Amino acid sequence: MVKTMEKFVVTPWEVKGEVNYDKLVKDFGTKKIDEKLLKRVERLTGKLHYMLRRGLFFSHRDFDIILNEYEKGQQFALYTGRGPSGQVHLGHLMPWIFTKYLQDKFGTELYFQMTDDEKFLFGQKEKLEETNKLAYENALDVIAVGFDPKKTFIFADTDYAKTLYPIAIKVARLTTFSTAKAVFGFKNESNIGSIFYPAMQAAPCFLPSILKGRNTRVLIPAAIDQDPYWRITRDVAPKLGFPKPAAIHSKFIPGLAEGGKMSASIPDSCIFTTDKPEDAKRKVMKAFTGGAATVEEQRKHGGKPEICSVFQYYAFLFEDDDKKLEERRNACKSGALLCGECKKELAERVAKFLKEHQKKREQAKKQLDKFVVKD
Repeated sequence: MVKTMEKFVVTPWEVKGEVNYDKLVKDFGTKKIDEKLLKRVERLTGKLHYMLRRGLFFSHRDFDIILNEYEKGQQFALYTGRGPSGQVHLGHLMPWIFTKYLQDKFGTELYFQMTDDEKFLFGQKEKLEETNKLAYENALDVIAVGFDPKKTFIFADTDYAKTLYPIAIKVARLTTFSTAKAVFGFKNESNIGSIFYPAMQAAPCFLPSILKGRNTRVLIPAAIDQDPYWRITRDVAPKLGFPKPAAIHSKFIPGLAEGGKMSASIPDSCIFTTDKPEDAKRKVMKAFTGGAATVEEQRKHGGKPEICSVFQYYAFLFEDDDKKLEERRNACKSGALLCGECKKELAERVAKFLKEHQKKREQAKKQLDKFVVKD
């Protein structure tokens, strides 16, 4: 059993501990997604994605305004991304799956930023060439999710800098160091590249407007740890004559250890898309659960699905049927379903998913040119 407990911390570069999402909404100044908003999405799409139904996407900035404009016939664009510091794991994949739902239901274009410069500047990798190579390696996982190649544009910052940089310097000129320092915690020893970098992550928010020659609203589906970037961007947008970017925030898929999100820094706490199915099954079978110490105790008192990483994996990625998920929850709590049985079934589902995803990932190698844009 893998176990680790850490203090609650959420920044754009670090997430650890038991995350208090209500506190994040309050501290970040976002809005919770309420029933009224969910009903609007359901009316427009025909069916809510299970990640919305279950509150896995739980917070937003101006998502209601995006829907207002859409109902008036104004199309929006999607923007999200990936910091290529290593291989993709299931925690990265989760918001991309939801982003595909948005693309399919609203017919939107997607601008996908690979921040190879960020991972070099903030020290995750020592060589820029390495982060650039990883950007295109990670792009295979994006393509494997099934995005529309005619409406999806993937770019690495260093290979699209001629387009992005003119936008970024306009953002940078209107952003003071005191603001960046307050939002991101920069210090005197921070390198000047990292201080400028937030302007590069802001640039794609205005890219659709510039490319189309008309103001186009942008919706950013991403985990809530990335929200600080959009706070700065939203402050700058009106000064540049662009609409403020909107955002819809996801929770973090838990790691297989006790507490905290899935983290590549703890390999056995996460499942990478490149893991061999048998290795992934081994990780699942070692996962932390909410079960009792013995079979007898669990039969008598039941388990605790609310703290069980295995149950959370079903909820986040491996059971889209709400009725079946609730049946699993009740069986766990009653003691009718034992942890070993639940783990074994999840291990099989994860292995099957990886086999299918890896097949699509291999096929994506021949499709890169349909998705990637460069200067």
